[in-house]
Order: sequence, then C-alpha cells, then structure tokens
Amino acid sequence: MSHLKKKYPEMEILSLSGNYCVDKKASAINWIKGRGKSVVSEATIPAAVVQSVLKTTVDAMVRLGQAKLMIGSSMAGTVGGWNAHAANVVAAIFIATGQDVAQLVSSSMCLTVMEKTELGDLYISCSMRCLEVGTVGGGTVLPAQRACLQMLGCSPPTSVPGECSTRLAEIVCATVMAGELSLMAAQCSNDLVRSHIRLNRL
Repeated sequence: MSHLKKKYPEMEILSLSGNYCVDKKASAINWIKGRGKSVVSEATIPAAVVQSVLKTTVDAMVRLGQAKLMIGSSMAGTVGGWNAHAANVVAAIFIATGQDVAQLVSSSMCLTVMEKTELGDLYISCSMRCLEVGTVGGGTVLPAQRACLQMLGCSPPTSVPGECSTRLAEIVCATVMAGELSLMAAQCSNDLVRSHIRLNRL
C-alpha cells in the first residue's frame, strides 16, 4: 500500500478489503472457484447394509435425496446448501480442533448426492469446495485442540507442507458424509421423529 501511495499520492485508501474476497460469507464465487481446500468424499453402501443397518431402502434414500437436497434446497435459493446438515458436523470439528468457527459459513457449503448403482447399491458423495482449515496458529495451539489434532493425525510438523491441513479437510468431508448418510436414513425410516419423541426433545 505504501508503494501505491508513493506512486499515486492522490489515492485515498478506503480499506484493505473491498469485500470481493467474501471472507466468512456464503457466496457463489466461493462455490464456483473454491476457497481453502476442495474435497470430495464418496462411498458405495451395499443395499443389504442400507436395509439392515440404516433400516430403509436405496430407493427411499435416493428419492429423499432428490426431493430434499436438490429440489428443496434449490427452491430455497441456496448457495452451496444442497445437503442435510453439513454445518452441524463442520461446527463440531472446528470447535474441537481450534479452527476459526466464523469460517463455518463457507466451509459448510456442501453438495450431497445419492444415486442407485447398476447393482442396486447406494452411492453417496459429498463435495465441499470451500473448506478453510489449518493446523498451525490460532486456536490450534490450545492444549485440548492440539490434543484433538494429534488424535486425528493432523498435528505438525511433517516433511510435506500442508499435509496435516489436507488430512484434516479429508476427515471433515468424510465425517460430513457419514452424518448425511445417518440423518437421511433416519428421516426415511422416521427414526428421527421417534427418537425425538422418546427423548422428549421436540
């Protein structure tokens, strides 16, 4: 800035940021270009496991995914919100590992897709384009948060720069996918409502 001020003395500096960076705000540009780490997590769940463990069917999961995640979210005009509850998982991990919780706004932007494979199994993927995570500085130096990073195998130093933050981003995305699978199954089977009634948390 001092160089610009010397070259253009009449220049008036209003701010270091014009907000085009959209830091800590949901925006289309972050979803399109990405911000921080861009991660995709995917899995194929056998139909028998969907039925025995998740207590629902592949067809029901795919149908709900289309109606809720795609159509419902799009009708609401979401930006990066084509998911069931990615923000819950991201918030929990961010707090536990000393991340900047204000980055939750863009970091929880997620596209969850569920499809039926040719063999009749359930394919699920989560695409997260704006995961802003770090493993040095800030809240990561606090004892409890540092311990969490160590448990996850994300504690520097390592020989490869960025290795720990990349691993943390992968863990976040995989955990989001597990949460998406669980919540969507609970909604298909009506377990979500039943459990809230039983535990008196309506």
